[in-house]
Amino acid sequence: MSTLSYAVSDSLTMLRRNLRHAQRYPSMTISTVVMPVMMLLLFNYAFGGAIGAGISGPGGGGAYIDYVAPGIILMAATAGAVATAVGVCVDMTEGIVNRFRTMSISRAAFLTGHVVGSVIQTLIAVALVIGVALAIGFRPDASPVEWLAAIGLLALLILALTWLAAGMGLVARTPGSASNAPLPLTFLPFLGSAIVPTDSMPTGLRWFAEYQPFTPVIETLRGLLMGTEIGSSGYLALAWCLGLALAGYLWARSAFGRTAKR
Repeated sequence: MSTLSYAVSDSLTMLRRNLRHAQRYPSMTISTVVMPVMMLLLFNYAFGGAIGAGISGPGGGGAYIDYVAPGIILMAATAGAVATAVGVCVDMTEGIVNRFRTMSISRAAFLTGHVVGSVIQTLIAVALVIGVALAIGFRPDASPVEWLAAIGLLALLILALTWLAAGMGLVARTPGSASNAPLPLTFLPFLGSAIVPTDSMPTGLRWFAEYQPFTPVIETLRGLLMGTEIGSSGYLALAWCLGLALAGYLWARSAFGRTAKR
């Protein structure tokens, strides 16, 4: 077998290990679903009447659920970062990585297994949140191609955030600090266009909301699902996702390399 074949085989082994851990200890996976679902129900039923009164739907009319659901779906994509950071940190602090290093295992397999496993789990969580949104009245107007594009964008965002979370888990000293590090990623969409349009915000906050990473992703996702204008948001969303993925990958790889020299 070639070096690449060994790396792929070892990565698949690590992937199976992480998926089995998720099955045995499902609390983190469940929390990835519960928080976005609670947010969806809260904003639709508790605040939807008040907030939605000042917002015409994405296509010029319609219910508030059609506006807020794409933003909450994106929040579900960010929620998996916490589980990734904690999982990586637990492995690093409990010494299992040192045991892996004494075995004939590809060095890339450890991080690859964690990242791919987390991406799969988060995509499942996103699918469940979409199911709940549809059940409570979300009515997207997307063609099959637009659905595929939306899923592809979410998968790319999840991959980017998962690599960032892996880097956070590698540099964190305790699982507790690892669980806190990705929290800004999960709440940053609130300061974008997930809940209300940016033009309804005060000037300073509006400037931040319009130029932060998640707003173009939300607008692109909303446009794909609801048939609204995307404009330049699509290019900005892809640029942010690819940039964050590259930065997270390089950071995680560098941090894991430094731990190997300790």
